[in-house]
Amino acid sequence: MKKKTTRALIAGLALLASSAAWAGTEVHFSKPDQFTDVPFDPNEREDVLKELTRHFEKLGTALPPGRTLKIDVTDVDLAGRENPSLRAGHDIRVMNGRVDWPRMRLQYVLEQDGKVISSGNAALSDMSYLSRINPYFSNEKLRYEKLMIDDWFSDTFGVKVKRHARK
Repeated sequence: MKKKTTRALIAGLALLASSAAWAGTEVHFSKPDQFTDVPFDPNEREDVLKELTRHFEKLGTALPPGRTLKIDVTDVDLAGRENPSLRAGHDIRVMNGRVDWPRMRLQYVLEQDGKVISSGNAALSDMSYLSRINPYFSNEKLRYEKLMIDDWFSDTFGVKVKRHARK
């Protein structure tokens, strides 16, 4: 019995000690109600911000152990434009590929074991969002924004982004 308790204690301590090596991502949105282009409806706006947060967090798992990425999104301009006249209970986005490409501004800090190793401001945009091959499914929420974020993440942190395989 004592041997099992000792093993459990050692396993618990090892897990606790290794938790500092886990990578994490923290996402904050500064004044999202003043962003250039997010849905009018508060629930849809919240869904967009949650989806962006999930995507940043997913990308953050690819960082080496012990690294933490802190992102402060300061502006979002989604692909396309909302057309209020076409609303039928939810927002409709119309995309024409002219001046409606996705854009985002953010500040980031990358830490290794609590020490800043990289930081900066970034202005993301994808002017050719409709003419590029997009590996995200056509029914995927924010597929154009996700591809733009993937490109920034890969270029900035040198980490290859794993995307869904098309079937």
